[in-house]
Formats: sequence, C-alpha cells, structure tokens
Amino acid sequence: MKFNENARLDPSQVEDERGSSGGFGGWARGGYGRGGVAIGGGGIGVLILIVVMLLLGINPFGDSGGYAGPSAYSPSAPYGQLNDRTAGDGSTLAQECRTGADANRREDCRIVGFVNSIQAYWSEELARRGQAYQPAKTRFFTDAIQTGCGMATSEVGPFYCPRDKYVYIDLGFFDELRTKFGAQGGPLAQAYVLAHEYGHHIQDLEGTLAQTTGDRGGPQSGSVRIELQADCYAGVWADHATQTGYLTNLTDADIADALDAAAAVGDDRIQKEFQGRVNPETWTHGSSQQRQRWFTTGYRNGDMDACDTFHGPI
Repeated sequence: MKFNENARLDPSQVEDERGSSGGFGGWARGGYGRGGVAIGGGGIGVLILIVVMLLLGINPFGDSGGYAGPSAYSPSAPYGQLNDRTAGDGSTLAQECRTGADANRREDCRIVGFVNSIQAYWSEELARRGQAYQPAKTRFFTDAIQTGCGMATSEVGPFYCPRDKYVYIDLGFFDELRTKFGAQGGPLAQAYVLAHEYGHHIQDLEGTLAQTTGDRGGPQSGSVRIELQADCYAGVWADHATQTGYLTNLTDADIADALDAAAAVGDDRIQKEFQGRVNPETWTHGSSQQRQRWFTTGYRNGDMDACDTFHGPI
C-alpha cells in the first residue's frame, strides 16, 4: 500500500497536541450513544470502569488529574482552526505533511493521509445521497487529553467524541495493537482503526447514535451492533480508498492486515487473553469473527446500505 506521491495532503484536518499538557482519549470500551459519551473500538475490559467514572465526573486518577499542567484544549475554539503546536520532533504537521510522498515516509503524515482519504470518501458519498457531510478533525495527543466528552488517558485507546466531533488518538496505540493485542500491524491496520472511528462519525451524522440507548451488552446487543456497523463502514471506505486519489493501491496483504487488526480487538479474544475466560454476555464490540465478517461485508459490497447491523442476527 502506497500513497500517491503527488497527492496534496490537508494537515488542517488533524490537530497535533503531542508533547503538550492535556487530558483523556481512547478506543474506549465504555460505551456509546447520546450526548457526550465517547465511542470507541477496542481496549481492555477493566477500562470500562475508568471511562464510566470519567463520564460521571469522577476523577479516578486522584486530585492531580493524572496529568501535569492545564488543558491545552479549549472546547470554545472555532471549528477549522489549525493547531500548529509542534510535535515531539519539533516540526509541525502543517510543515511536514504536504504530499503523499510525505505520507509514505512519516507515520504521522500517513495518518493525515488516511484521515484525508476517509473524509473525502464520505463527503462525496453523503453528497451523492443528498446529505451534507460535516468534517470531523482528528487530534493527536500523548498520555492524556481533555475532550468534549471528558478527560481521557491514552490507555483507553482511540475514540470518537460526538459532543465535539473529534477523533482522538495517541499514536502509541498502534504499537500496542501489535505488542499488547497481538495484531500483525501494517498501514492498513492503522487505517482500519481510523476508518472505524470515522464510521462512528457517520453514525452520528445519520442520527444512529442519538437513537441508540445503552444496554448491558451481549453478543446481539445494541452496543455490539453499533460497533460492527462502524467496522462495516470501515470496509466500505477501504473498497473506495484508491478512488479518493490518495492511495495508489490496496493489496490482499493490506486487507489481511486490516482483518487481523479487527480480530485482535474482538471481545472474545481480549477476554481470553486478559481475563482467562470468555463471557459473551458482557460483549460490547463483538467477537473477532463478527468484526472480521462485517468489515468484509463493507469491503465486498462497497455500499453503506449493506451495513445494516440492526436487523436480524449478527
């Protein structure tokens, strides 16, 4: 998988808070739905408690808040304002991530390219359906960050916050996807994570999140259906990725990397690895097999209408 070297990247779609003082982010397993509840795609079951405490305004990190200094995020900042805060290497995304060639040589620029491609596809697709697409920025952070959904740490993983319409990610998660969750990794595994979170953004725009209420989980639960639809939407983007002009090709090996990542964050696999047993009644995101199946459904059909996870068995 390579980016078109001449493709023009739009780094204004990503804000870089790495190295700054901040507060809470994640692929949260804590839930989804109305208002400011963060929507995520992976993680470890014990983190549910942390997410719930944070959303209730209870600080599980003590009086210090789990981070040093004031928050660098202002919910009142105008949408579209580019944050040129320098990244850890002293450069800015605006300066370093300008073309597809930059995306081929730098990980953070690659993420910018994926975000650009994902949003380009959904903008065109919703316009084709007579709907308006509202862009959602991605925010990089390190360790912790304040969001419209509350305070988060990197331990929770990447997530989408419907209240401020941002995707939050500590790029260190991609290392953990391999080292902690056992995925093979690869660029399209990274793209799958981002496309899943932007799938939640589409659900937000479509009103799916607002119509869904929380439940106790389970293999056929509403929370699992929400997550599997986001996996399916990720597959739909993958089918159209090269048509956006950013990517030159996707190989069978690339798709295998995405499917491997989907399996790595299945509820059954995570429970077996970290709890020693599998309890389907507590599932919130779906099994490895379910996640792979719905990503494949989206990829093979290339149509979001094929992603109806809310009717019939899943």
